[in-house]
Amino acid sequence: MAFDEKTQDQAFAGVKVLDFCWVAIGPMTTRYLADHGATVVRVESKHRPGSLRRVGPYAEGEQGINRSGYYANYNSNKYSLSLNMVLPEARDLVKRFVSWADIITENFTPGTMEDWGLGYQDLRKINPSIIMFSASMLGRGGPRERQPGFGPVLGSLAGFVNLTGWADRSPVPPYGAYTDFFLPRFAIPSIVAALDYKYRTGNGQHLDMSQLEASMQFIIPSLLDYTVNSHIETRDGNRSLSAAPYSVYPCKGKDRWCAIAVETDQEWESLCQIMGSPPWCKEDRFATFLARKDNEEALNQHIAHWTSGFESRELMQLLQQAGVPSGEIERPEDLFSDPQLNHREHFVFLDHPEMGKHSIDGTEFQLSSTPAQYKSSAPLLGQHTEYALKNFLNMSTAEIQELMSTGVLE
Repeated sequence: MAFDEKTQDQAFAGVKVLDFCWVAIGPMTTRYLADHGATVVRVESKHRPGSLRRVGPYAEGEQGINRSGYYANYNSNKYSLSLNMVLPEARDLVKRFVSWADIITENFTPGTMEDWGLGYQDLRKINPSIIMFSASMLGRGGPRERQPGFGPVLGSLAGFVNLTGWADRSPVPPYGAYTDFFLPRFAIPSIVAALDYKYRTGNGQHLDMSQLEASMQFIIPSLLDYTVNSHIETRDGNRSLSAAPYSVYPCKGKDRWCAIAVETDQEWESLCQIMGSPPWCKEDRFATFLARKDNEEALNQHIAHWTSGFESRELMQLLQQAGVPSGEIERPEDLFSDPQLNHREHFVFLDHPEMGKHSIDGTEFQLSSTPAQYKSSAPLLGQHTEYALKNFLNMSTAEIQELMSTGVLE
């Protein structure tokens, strides 16, 4: 299957990517490229399928290598080339793609590509203008460069897990591969800068991302607090040093909640007015920010009693109209009826050969002159192997059949 190649009006039109990435950070990064016009060829293997292909949710609850919604969300608009990288002939075939590509992407443990003879120094001998993007747990070099792991491990190493949870309980890690979900925002600007450099000079370069170092940017306030004040921030549940009340409060229905965050006296006064100015609001123990912090448990009990009489979305709208920061705690199914997301057409629905019609997240930014295009759902494993070899490497049918017979192509 060939995609609609009308991508001349897209930001990455003409950019060619050979993509070895797997799990989340890598595929999320290369999907930005694909959504904006780049030709992205994923290198996969039936002998070791990418982790997300084996993780639910699965369409209709039926497990299958091509039925993961998790995988589908981050791999639309891409081609899938299935190779048995154990064989030297497969690595030789990859080298032919290096001459074709502008960018090689990978997020293996450092040394994996080098062991295949496909490290950056090997690639630049074939194509001096090649850009290689590598994202590993801890970056290249140093005593722990080859430490393997996934997002949950990295969340611990970066310090997030020590900050999430309740003071009297064990740490509660953030959901899933937390760091994977925001690190592509570092990766894409780096790749754009490398492309700009390549277009100006004709030279490529190796982008070496330490996911640990990038992740630490998001706990800078805690790091500064330690370096300046020698204070080690730890878990404090749903509380904030700069806001009170600050928590999630129960609403009508089973497991329905609304978050409220009050930082100023004006916001506090507005909240009291919305609640009907009950007598407890005028008590000295709630009169100032510091007093509310000292009596936070009692404060939250009063507010929870009031919020329990509202639907969560109704309460959010009421509070926001009065200038009180608030947000409904939405379930996944709520997101599809969210009026703001619907207005921006965030969810994109695609047809998949095995899963049928399904949703993916659209790109969260909109380029007015070069918008993202969603041309194809995530590929079946190896779906475009023959197409990619014929159209991108100009290989003959006989050559392809030979590679198939020797097990190079899966």
